[in-house]
Amino acid sequence: MKANKDVTIAICLIAILAFSPVASFAQASTTFSGRAAALRASAVGIALAVSDTGPLPASGGSLKTSVASVNVLGLVSADVLTSATSGSGSSSQSQSSIQSLSLLGGLVTADLVKSNSGASCSNGQASATGNSQLVGLVVAGQPVLAVNPNLAISAPGGISVIVNEQTSSSGGNTGSTTVNALHVTGPSLDIVVASAHSDITCP
Repeated sequence: MKANKDVTIAICLIAILAFSPVASFAQASTTFSGRAAALRASAVGIALAVSDTGPLPASGGSLKTSVASVNVLGLVSADVLTSATSGSGSSSQSQSSIQSLSLLGGLVTADLVKSNSGASCSNGQASATGNSQLVGLVVAGQPVLAVNPNLAISAPGGISVIVNEQTSSSGGNTGSTTVNALHVTGPSLDIVVASAHSDITCP
């Protein structure tokens, strides 16, 4: 009887040791999310998504995409549209940029529009940050120099332009941020230029 009991105890101990590391590893994993798009636009009869990485897998990795140029008469023209998103270790980050931008027949123009976002873990706590870079931005003939977050500008024709649009949240072990360098809306119109999203869930 004693021998049988010893065998049973040994089998139980082996099972515990075999499965415990797997459970611990699963509990300690960091999960990621991210996406970047140089241009998303919808107007009457038109829907565009240009240089869009698509969503980053929860396990992380890296996604990149680029388009040499885009030209939709009366809506948008631009060159060198690039986007990237990645996640590994204790951080995730996304970037998007676009050059020689012209929207709505020149109502909004810029030499360079760029966005960055990032989320990271430190001692189990999550944080998220983001920013935009806009060079040579002109809205309705007026140069725009300030790029403070969520700067709203009204333009003719019921058009609204939000510069450096940012939304973020962080608390405990999760952090998330989205930066849209430009967000143009109007009657039956929605255009997002240089969008970068990052979020993370810490173990």
